[in-house]
Amino acid sequence: MSHAGEQPYTRGIDRQAPAPHEHEGEHAVTMLENITGPQDLKNLSQDQLSLLASEIRDLLVETCTRLGGHLGPNLGVVELTLAMHRVFDSPKDKLIFDTGHQSYVHKLLTGRVAEFGSLKQEGGLSGYPSQAESEHDLVENSHASTSLSYADGMAKAFRVRGERDRAVVAVIGDGALTGGMAWEALNNIAVARDSRLVMVVNDNGRSYQPTIGGVASHLAQVRVSRRYEDVLDRIKTTVSSTPLVGSTMYGALHGAKKGLKDFLQPQVMFEDLGIKYVGPIDGHDEAAVESALRMARDFGRPVLVHVITRKGFGYAPAEQNEQDQMHQVGAAPAKPPVPGAPKVKAWTDVFADEMVAVGARRGDVVGITAAMMHPVGLAPFVAAYPDRIYDVGIAEQHALTSAAGLAMGGLHPVVALYSTFLNRAFDQLLMDVALHKLPVTVALDRSGVTGTDGASHNGMWDGSILQVIPGLRVAAPRDGSRIAELLNEAVEVSDGPTVIRYPKGKVGAEAEAIGKLGVMDVLSEPGEGLGRDLLLLGAGPMAVTCTDAAKRLEDHGIGVTVVDPRWTKPVDPAVVDAARRHRLVAVVEDNGRVGGFGDAVCRLLRDHDVDTPCKTFGLPQEFLDHASRDSILEATGLSAQHLARQLTEAVAKRTPGAAETPGTAEPAEAAGAAPVSEDRLPE
Repeated sequence: MSHAGEQPYTRGIDRQAPAPHEHEGEHAVTMLENITGPQDLKNLSQDQLSLLASEIRDLLVETCTRLGGHLGPNLGVVELTLAMHRVFDSPKDKLIFDTGHQSYVHKLLTGRVAEFGSLKQEGGLSGYPSQAESEHDLVENSHASTSLSYADGMAKAFRVRGERDRAVVAVIGDGALTGGMAWEALNNIAVARDSRLVMVVNDNGRSYQPTIGGVASHLAQVRVSRRYEDVLDRIKTTVSSTPLVGSTMYGALHGAKKGLKDFLQPQVMFEDLGIKYVGPIDGHDEAAVESALRMARDFGRPVLVHVITRKGFGYAPAEQNEQDQMHQVGAAPAKPPVPGAPKVKAWTDVFADEMVAVGARRGDVVGITAAMMHPVGLAPFVAAYPDRIYDVGIAEQHALTSAAGLAMGGLHPVVALYSTFLNRAFDQLLMDVALHKLPVTVALDRSGVTGTDGASHNGMWDGSILQVIPGLRVAAPRDGSRIAELLNEAVEVSDGPTVIRYPKGKVGAEAEAIGKLGVMDVLSEPGEGLGRDLLLLGAGPMAVTCTDAAKRLEDHGIGVTVVDPRWTKPVDPAVVDAARRHRLVAVVEDNGRVGGFGDAVCRLLRDHDVDTPCKTFGLPQEFLDHASRDSILEATGLSAQHLARQLTEAVAKRTPGAAETPGTAEPAEAAGAAPVSEDRLPE
């Protein structure tokens, strides 16, 4: 298929026009629709495989451009995935994708064609492997560089259990081999001599952007070098034909093959580890990939198959996209944009603009990213200050400790990550940065509820794990203006690390403060004639939700003071006196409820012998299915309406002699809201 004004893609065989339907309106069954599982691939001819690959690309382009998704990586692994399922017998043999966003083709070949139109939609297919969807899916975590460790353990388990007829295949690509965990695994795999383990390096030279680092340079050399093969062929042809001594001399030279490889081709890095290397293979030649995989399968020991692919292959707009080969495309808008309407910025865009402004004022500010320059908004910074930015590859641990070194050297690093990926660098932030009281700022994009990327991408953990780090300050902006404001405050801190966390998506309307409470912003106060019934603290964008809930509460005669803490760690001590002036304190955050900002507020009040009850509202401590942000907030009781209902009931219980307020509907749990907790001193 092709879009208007775009070049259609072509394949290795001519696309034939579909035959006329026997009956008007009859659906033409495609080859892909007849694939109910991997067994249906086994007896296809090469021409049939080429046609099937073309149909797969059609469906990938149509679905991803309509619903959003990881288009570029999956266009690049069509032939590779076909070959894997023809050679190996899933689910008996185990296939692991690293990262999991390369698994769309795998989904199509394992019986999910009919459901593919629900990709990343609530109740539909996940954008990553999902055990709930199929017995062919294994590893759901989409964090990179984990596949070789999973595969190492699984292959060892099969060996211990005596299941020698089962193989484990790990596809590692899109930059995942730049992660340190992958090399820890390789170090162990190298001595697991009898593991039936096949490692497929899907080498497209990219993660989101061109892959960075020495490993990437090594693989790039292999991609462009044919010297080893050419020289061996020339030696074999020339020397073997020499009369009398030819065969003897060739044998001696062939014995020097290892040294020749050292000199001519850098693939020896893997063989020096004791891992058999096969490649490089053209990843878009299905027959060649299949042949290599069959050899690797039958070898009986760990084998690394190096496959060269092109991200976005077969779709001209993706191949020509210089930024990221359409790594991930957004969903088509539900309504066409209104001509001349102002563009609403995303949270990431606001951060990106302010980083450039900060860089202009502060020559000591440098940026660090972990293979996500564009997604986290550092591309404008690198354009403005190319010598002050470092892309470390998919290596968040190194990013944080490298930032510590930069800070020790007199700079102020800003490390921009997705919130969910900070989990991997907790120890480095704790022991390498905070312990030394170093001025490092971490910008956490996609904090809170991310939505359609599912459980592994929801940034609902950082607000809890960061609370335990001594000396760390955490900021949560409620709107675009506060991103700029708090980022500037963060980089001014010189005696310890800071974090600024913000969600994915478009920035909402500005919420201006009407007053201050310590360093916190007061967004609304009780209306005329109302008492101070509720002190309501909302972290980040939830502060705006709290103002909406407060308006509903005032309709029931409940006086509410809404406060945006701005900094959620440490908790501003001004909360203590404010709490004493109210009947109830409630804290709302789009973070897991356990150990977050709400728990910190309640603990502070207990420590100061404040007997005002304190309630916390947040995300349930569970892995959340993929759905839109609004849908998840509604389902977990964090919408303005749900909060107003629960808070009305809570305040009513604290009002002496008050009956249940009219119109408060059913209890929160019956309404589908998340459970809440209450902390108070014993009465």
